[in-house]
This record gives sequence, C-alpha cells and structure tokens, in this order.
Amino acid sequence: MKLVFIATSCLTCYLIYRASPPLREFQSAEILVIASAGLACLINHDCLWTFSIYLESVAILPQLFLISKTGEAETITSHYLFALGSYRALYILNWIYRLVVEGQYDVIAIAAGCLQTALYADFFYLYVTKVLK
Repeated sequence: MKLVFIATSCLTCYLIYRASPPLREFQSAEILVIASAGLACLINHDCLWTFSIYLESVAILPQLFLISKTGEAETITSHYLFALGSYRALYILNWIYRLVVEGQYDVIAIAAGCLQTALYADFFYLYVTKVLK
C-alpha cells in the first residue's frame, strides 16, 4: 500500500506541475524541499520524520503564492485551504493536551506547526473577509 501511495502521490504532483503553467513560475518549490532536507539533517530526532514535518510546514507556500499572485481562488479551493489551516491550528490543542496530561512535547513538531499556522494567517484573514461575506 505504501508503494501505491507513493506512486500515486508522485503521479499527482507530476500531473499538477504539467497541467498548471503558473506553478512552473514558482521555482522556489525546489528551494523549499532542499531547505527542509538541509534543516532536517542539522536539527532532527529522526531525519526522515523531521524532513516530513519541516516540508509539511512550508508545502502550502506555492498554493498561497499562486492565490496571492492571481488574486482569486475557486470557492472549493478556498474552503479546502481553510479546512487544512484549521486542522493544523487545532494541533495546538493537541500539544497543550499532551503537555498537560502526558507531560510530553516535541519542540520540532511545535515549531513547525506554529510556522505553518502563521503562514495561513493572511489566508485566514482573506477567507473570513471575502468568502464568508
């Protein structure tokens, strides 16, 4: 199942990249992957897990860049991004719960999650002011 998941994920990324010319203009996507990998090699618990956490925190940047460049997004895309950002913001409650009840916390996960939630802040503002009106 993991091989099927990885193969379909790679195929999806390829099809999105090929079908969406504006994404080709965002050359920083490669920089995000390289920076996440480099940081994961320097500051980590388990290098691959840490890489996935770092990359997840900045993976939304190309989509947010595209929305800010075009100035608009389809309604379903806006709702999806809001749900995704809300999901990440709810992780804060999970971290508080784990700290209070279990006495455990992970600095890497908390830092990356807070970064990702902060990246969504501008989108949340636009979503609330435009989509909900």
